[in-house]
Amino acid sequence: MAQTDNKKFFENLTGAGKAIAVLTSGGDAQGPHPHGDNGITGVGYQGMVDGGDNIKEATWESVSSMLQMGGTVIGSARCKDFRTHEGRLKAAHNLVQKGITNLCVVGGDGSLTGANLFREEWSGLLAELVQQGLIDEEAAQKYSALHIVGMVGSIDNDFCGTDMTIGTDSALHRIIEVVDAIMTTAQSHQRTFVLEVMGRHCGYLALVSALACGADWVLIPEMPPEDGWEEKMCQKLSATRSRGSRLNIIIVAEGAIDRHGKAITSSIVKDVSTECFQRERITVLFCVCCQASRMGVEAVLALLETTANTAAYVVSLCGNQSVRLPLMECVQMTQEVQKAMDEKRFEEAVRLRGRCVSYVLFVTCGVANYFLSFDCSFFRLDFNVAVLNVGAPAAGMNAAVRSAVRVGISEGHKMFAVSDGFEGFSKGQIREIKWADVGGWTGQGGSLLGTKRTLPAKHIDKIAEQMRKYNINALLVIGGFEALECLLQLCEARSSYEEFCIPLCMLPAVISNNVPGTDLSIGADTALNAIVETCDRIKQSASGTKHRVFIIETMGGYCGYLASVGGLAAGADAAYIFEEPFDIRDLQSNVEHLTEKMKTSIQRGLVLRNENSNENYTTDFIYQLYSEEGKGVFDCRKNVLGHMQQGGAPSPFDRNFGTKIAAKAMQWITKKLNESYRKGRVFANTEDSACLLGMRWRAMVFQPVVQLKDKTDFVHRIPNEQWWLKLRPLMKILAKYKTSYDVSDSGQLEHVVLNRPKESEAMAAI
Repeated sequence: MAQTDNKKFFENLTGAGKAIAVLTSGGDAQGPHPHGDNGITGVGYQGMVDGGDNIKEATWESVSSMLQMGGTVIGSARCKDFRTHEGRLKAAHNLVQKGITNLCVVGGDGSLTGANLFREEWSGLLAELVQQGLIDEEAAQKYSALHIVGMVGSIDNDFCGTDMTIGTDSALHRIIEVVDAIMTTAQSHQRTFVLEVMGRHCGYLALVSALACGADWVLIPEMPPEDGWEEKMCQKLSATRSRGSRLNIIIVAEGAIDRHGKAITSSIVKDVSTECFQRERITVLFCVCCQASRMGVEAVLALLETTANTAAYVVSLCGNQSVRLPLMECVQMTQEVQKAMDEKRFEEAVRLRGRCVSYVLFVTCGVANYFLSFDCSFFRLDFNVAVLNVGAPAAGMNAAVRSAVRVGISEGHKMFAVSDGFEGFSKGQIREIKWADVGGWTGQGGSLLGTKRTLPAKHIDKIAEQMRKYNINALLVIGGFEALECLLQLCEARSSYEEFCIPLCMLPAVISNNVPGTDLSIGADTALNAIVETCDRIKQSASGTKHRVFIIETMGGYCGYLASVGGLAAGADAAYIFEEPFDIRDLQSNVEHLTEKMKTSIQRGLVLRNENSNENYTTDFIYQLYSEEGKGVFDCRKNVLGHMQQGGAPSPFDRNFGTKIAAKAMQWITKKLNESYRKGRVFANTEDSACLLGMRWRAMVFQPVVQLKDKTDFVHRIPNEQWWLKLRPLMKILAKYKTSYDVSDSGQLEHVVLNRPKESEAMAAI
């Protein structure tokens, strides 16, 4: 663990040689806005070359409203001048004049490569400046080393070494919004839509959006279709129509090619579709498409820790962690991908993309080929697997059920759907669910199976009876904290009922993200999006009103995840949660701090409160306190977000997370069924036969539910330890509090080669 005192943090920034320049280059992306204080300067490559007013100091107030803005406020452009030696010499001169020797570069591989070249040439450039009399020897000595840290800003997600680049998630949102909108149109007309998305060299956007919306066909540059794909695609589309579907969706990456390197454009796909459905109109659409804050802080910390011998870093996202990787290793691997594609070594290109893309490719182009229109009738149906939802509805549940059903069928199982959780199970609300029954479920919010909080203990006899009646050999439970309690009760019942001695698997799905054993739950991302979108709209509503503070209540039970992470993403000044007890002195301190900020150019404030953060300091109490203490400086408004956080269409992340995690769960169930099948029956009663599948740091892990009991606060229904609590100091720092930030393990340099999946691991990695 390493900690940085916030006061020293900013003192270092303003000290000699510690000024930091933030620049964006290349195409813009959602999210690359710098947070800063004195000592941080906004600039671009062209700005470095031109100098003067193009290099401006970024103050606290100048970046206060950037979080909700798209693109890049400081501007982004490709700079021809910087590609020349003369241009880089001018840039070096301008930086030295400003006392800047630290660069945080947000861009693609070209921008980051240029930054590294600039770093390598730095000492030579200073020597030339001294020789030309533009700077003296003292300045050259004082600013002798240039330090570089990169962050990748690209909606294409085409940079190796990171699971997701800044801007990718926002682009996915735009694509899914378009698809969801056209699906409404298709209810009254049979229609085929061809959607072209960005991705000149990388098919990530096309691939993941196809998985998220249940597209019928997807074309990407990394995996060109075999010769004769036109006829095969028509067969797939026709098969989908024969099952009653009124809509076909084909997604094409702009860089899609065939096996011979010939471009496959949306126009070509339209012509093929027109041949397939001669009397039907084919429509072609073109879609332009809170990790940024964490990565931005990590980049600044990396610069503060650099020495003269430190190599250039790139700050990447691995799982839910920000890590540092050698910049040029990532650039070289990215270039290797393009080389492999140029040489038509497509399998190698997929492998080099990294573990995240490899697994998505496996799910989408392997298992998801079954999703499209695969006929599994020739499989022998060995086992009966039931799937049900438990607890409150969460966006993404339906995507998980769809994935589980279709993967289960593709692996030879007969799938059963249980309505209304374990209460419905006890009443026999069980039916076989077929391939076509889950069509179109991916983008549906809530729970189409129906879900209740009822635990199985009081209905255990009837549930066991139904297990015998339908010969259920495995159970997949999708839900929140209640789902964990359900599996624990079923495990206890194994000693009395052999019907429960079968593989049991749980997928965490709850907006509160309060399930132990996983860092993220299905549905939490959609809830966060709803919170941030609402906060942005509320703040925007006061654009014509000066000095207003909004008090917002979020859901979450006793878990403060939504309030904390939502507050970080929305730029909150405070977030009150149960996990961090607070009293009247803390409230008073927060009011005084906000009052001081309001006396400057800050116009609006935002305070979030988790619904069960404190039984006495209610939302009404906090609203009245802020209103009274802020008289003469600001006025207050309050808003209780309520169940709107549960509803709506699932986000791209929740659609894909639910799809991938359910596919992995069904693979685990198949493995356990085969292992536990003896003498014509399934019998499994070991601890590792009842597991929760969750995301832990950077991997998907199966954990026996009985081992999670000691890690759980059952009274307050939260895990004993929660990773996101480490982010709370970051929110306070960005709200201009003097506090400390826990860097955790991210300060260690990792190597890209460690993240590169082996061929044998590509299908199992995530």
